[in-house]
Amino acid sequence: MKKIQMVDLKGQYNKIKNIVTPSIEEVFENTSFINGPKVHEFQKNLESYLGVKHVIPCANGTDALQIAMMGLGLKPGDEVITADFTFAATVEVIALLQLTPVLVDVNEDDFNINIEAIKKAITPKTKAIVPVHLFGQCANMEAIMEIAKEHNLFVIEDNAQAIGANYTYKNGEKIKAGTIGHVGATSFFPSKNLGCYGDGGAIFTNDDELANTIRGIVNHGMYERYHHDVVGVNSRLDSIQAAVLDAKLPHLNSYNKARQQAAKKYNKAFEDITSIITPKITNGCLDICDTCDCHVFHQYTLQLKNADRDALVAHLNKNNIPCGVYYPIPLHKQKAYADDRYNDSDFKVTNQLVKNVISLPMHTELDDEQIDYITSTIKQFING
Repeated sequence: MKKIQMVDLKGQYNKIKNIVTPSIEEVFENTSFINGPKVHEFQKNLESYLGVKHVIPCANGTDALQIAMMGLGLKPGDEVITADFTFAATVEVIALLQLTPVLVDVNEDDFNINIEAIKKAITPKTKAIVPVHLFGQCANMEAIMEIAKEHNLFVIEDNAQAIGANYTYKNGEKIKAGTIGHVGATSFFPSKNLGCYGDGGAIFTNDDELANTIRGIVNHGMYERYHHDVVGVNSRLDSIQAAVLDAKLPHLNSYNKARQQAAKKYNKAFEDITSIITPKITNGCLDICDTCDCHVFHQYTLQLKNADRDALVAHLNKNNIPCGVYYPIPLHKQKAYADDRYNDSDFKVTNQLVKNVISLPMHTELDDEQIDYITSTIKQFING
């Protein structure tokens, strides 16, 4: 059996190196390392894939979120609602811009931001909502957009973990994650479903004026060299990373399908174990069917009931199986973001999830032998 890895980037590269390597070499040949032809090619191809008018590449996913907020003109003191159960980058950029983060609880079934908690958190100072499409499926965007319209709020989608996923409206219409709100942001960190070989990110929008503003922000506020029209940052996707991403983009659907098939096998193995709750699909097909396009399983995350999560982590490590705990500490309990405004009783779901979630290896190269070994090792632990 091959060594089990949380993410097998080398195995993935070996299958596409005949495409990736020449694409990178082309950048070295033309020496256009910043904003070169490969960046523009990737931008256009991603716009076509997502069905969105504007993709603005940038240096990383965290920058993408920050620049999206800068582009919307949010001001210090403006309140921005987001999920308590997510990676810190989402709230980090809110704080960096001297906006006021407002953390709310999530759903137990899909880990995404809770709609009623959003409604409860809105005040006259609220200016934006940042839903995080956690672990690979969309938050309830139809409800979120209705709330935003009612209260005249911006919606900034954190799509770092769900690129390629579809959101299905009640009428059956489908639209790509990250392209529903006023603006979306994603990360191309190597472990993402579409990952480069360094750092990278992008911003999506259908708003022409906002796209123009953002294009200036990512490049020192310049639209014309040495003319700084807006306050900007230095956040550009380099051409080598764009070459990698453009080579991998045609494979994204098959990558996501491979993740879905691995998740389906995990689900089957655990279906009769009452102490394990497998991931739920809450939008679209509601199950991992042959045409599933609503959950792309950036992570495969279990919830344990009446089982010692930390002991299971130790058991897996002992058996050379990597795993992850995403996330072990709620944001409202992090030293950097703790605030007297928060009442711990308002985060009942998050406070429970941080104690019982565990993520298993999930990537495009998982094979049946590895999945069988992982699941049998977990069953061995659960059954004593």
